Amino acid sequence: MSTTSQTVSPTPDHILQVGFSFWACKVLLSAVELEIFTELAKHPLPRTELQGRLGLHPRSARDFFDALVATGFLERDGDIYRNTPATDLYLDKRKPTYMGGMLEMCNRRLYPFWSHLTEALRTGHPQNEARDGSLSLFEALYAEPARLKEFLRAMTGLSRGANATIARQFPWTNYHTFADIGTAQGDLAVQISLHNTHLQGVGFDLPEIAPIFEEYAEENGLAARLRFQPGDFFKDPFPKVDVITMGHILHDWNLEVKEMLIRKAYEALPEGGALIVYEAIIDDERRQNAFGLLMSLNMLIETQDGFDYSGADCSGWMKNAGFRETRVEALVGPDSMVVGVK
Repeated sequence: MSTTSQTVSPTPDHILQVGFSFWACKVLLSAVELEIFTELAKHPLPRTELQGRLGLHPRSARDFFDALVATGFLERDGDIYRNTPATDLYLDKRKPTYMGGMLEMCNRRLYPFWSHLTEALRTGHPQNEARDGSLSLFEALYAEPARLKEFLRAMTGLSRGANATIARQFPWTNYHTFADIGTAQGDLAVQISLHNTHLQGVGFDLPEIAPIFEEYAEENGLAARLRFQPGDFFKDPFPKVDVITMGHILHDWNLEVKEMLIRKAYEALPEGGALIVYEAIIDDERRQNAFGLLMSLNMLIETQDGFDYSGADCSGWMKNAGFRETRVEALVGPDSMVVGVK
């Protein structure tokens, strides 16, 4: 009995899907900008009324709404449009679960900057506000309060799922104090404190962040357990606490700065204290976490010499600093944390 093997011819489907994926991306980003999901969270609407409320031209509205249906962001019954469960929960601005801040920043900042990716790949230079060399990313952001607040809200949206997971997953019962380095709006500190009422926390960042952090802590009823400590992590020592956290911080910098920040954390911690670093950690084989690899390319667009890294990379840096034990734990989506114990 003979067998024959048939070779399946490759198709261009995946190539075309990725090549044109910016179409679907911009449809979603524009939908967030137009606040369509916030509008539909009030109640479902027929096409003509939704079109009118959003101020859309009749030529564009039907295709736009149905493109959102086809890409899985809206549902439609006849001529009535409604949010999906996910867009209703995460893209309604009135809900505390709103994650659209990051998409707002993607729309206004990252989408146009990524059109210069080829130039960044050839030159190694940032392609954002710092493209002309006059200001760094953070100097540009901190120079405009409105842009800074938008950026910090975006960081909260990007990080909320991982922050809540860290708050539940890490053994906080073994500790009493923590400090979040580069705290931004303070969502990691807030989530940790909400889930662990015995803890006292510190948000450590540049002085410009203080009113934004303090407002967010107050909104969440945590002003008594969270305080802001102004500081520059290039110049100032870290707070002396039981646990230090750094989320989406190390990838902004080159290897020398990464290792310096880990050493500073080690020096600030007591024996048995812990450092938690989290990002979209790249898998050790560099084959699976596409988001982490794309985030590293985003650091090419956004920073002078930042890059993302694997769990093995970070564990090695921690051990070089003196941490006696390290582990890598998955969080949500592409995010993982690396824990070092002193």
